[in-house]
Amino acid sequence: MTRPLEGLKILDFSTLLPGPYATMLIADMGADVLRIESPSRPDLVRLMEPQIGGQSAAFEYLNRGKRSLAMNLKKAQSLEIIHALLADHDIVVEQFRPGVMSRLGLGYEQLSKINPSVIYCSITGYGQSGPYRDRAGHDINYLALSGIAASSGKKAIGPLLSGVQIADVAAGSQPAVMAILAAVIQRLSTGKGQHIDIAMSDQCMALQPLMMPSVINGQAPINAEDHFLNGAGLYDYYATADNRYMAVGSLEPQFRKALVQALGHPEWMSSGDAFLKEQLSETFAQESQAFWSERFANIDACVEPVLAMDEALIHPHAVARELMSENPSGVKQIKPTPSLAGMNTRSVQSAPLCGQNNQEILLDLGFTGEQIEAFDAEGIFI
Repeated sequence: MTRPLEGLKILDFSTLLPGPYATMLIADMGADVLRIESPSRPDLVRLMEPQIGGQSAAFEYLNRGKRSLAMNLKKAQSLEIIHALLADHDIVVEQFRPGVMSRLGLGYEQLSKINPSVIYCSITGYGQSGPYRDRAGHDINYLALSGIAASSGKKAIGPLLSGVQIADVAAGSQPAVMAILAAVIQRLSTGKGQHIDIAMSDQCMALQPLMMPSVINGQAPINAEDHFLNGAGLYDYYATADNRYMAVGSLEPQFRKALVQALGHPEWMSSGDAFLKEQLSETFAQESQAFWSERFANIDACVEPVLAMDEALIHPHAVARELMSENPSGVKQIKPTPSLAGMNTRSVQSAPLCGQNNQEILLDLGFTGEQIEAFDAEGIFI
């Protein structure tokens, strides 16, 4: 069966996480994603540990199902090749600081003159305009400036780091995929492409739909443990006797009732959150995580153990959902999600080595062996 996005062809100039994760999601759904890479400045994710077959497990995941063309973009001949690719690769993804692609002759205004239908997605920290447009930043900075960090963590110790790059993925990759596909649909009726400006700092502001609207409309700023969803109520993590944790999300009355009954204290049902939270802390601390996991295994109370990553992979639900897959190189990964008709783990190919597809791509574009040798002599592949 045909995969959902077969026929879309994307030039991916991105590295690290936001862009590659976005194009991985699109590649999983069947698009042809061609990485345009530097042959001399490797993607740092490729160098991470552990290494499997010459590149990291993380790189294998983020770049599965893609192809690689490695060129020195400062060489004029590289521009010639990109222009040739634009004939049918009409979506571009890049995450350089504003102005870098234009200086290389690869900005939206330049490429749209060659192909007016090009959809050009720029993923940056602070966007294409504003006083911070040229400023360096990382996930932690966007969370800090958006208010997310201030409303997370604990009053006693301040903001807490997340093990997931929230801004990169939730405020970078995923909005980029939605915007690209929306632009593709819009192009069907207009015939025109567009420049998509994904600013992770903007998107972080938008990632707070239950708290930020209140502050915008006059409520005092919401800091750590000020809201029922960030620690002010029973919704929280509770330490167990073996220094593990249980996650309690028993917000609705029926779940709160199931919680207190399972703990043997139905009289707590009418207690305020401050009192109940104190009792929960004391109660969960008396037994191990395994004890509480078994106690709540068959109780619908929104109470679950906090699992380590290796435990999460072998949890019965994850196993039943077949979340683990294996690519043709034998690298184990999380399977493509979401699952749509035509998608399956067998359709996922390994990530390419840097420049692995140079020869085939250039020959497909109509360049001769002699021309490719001349390109090589000019140093575009080093």
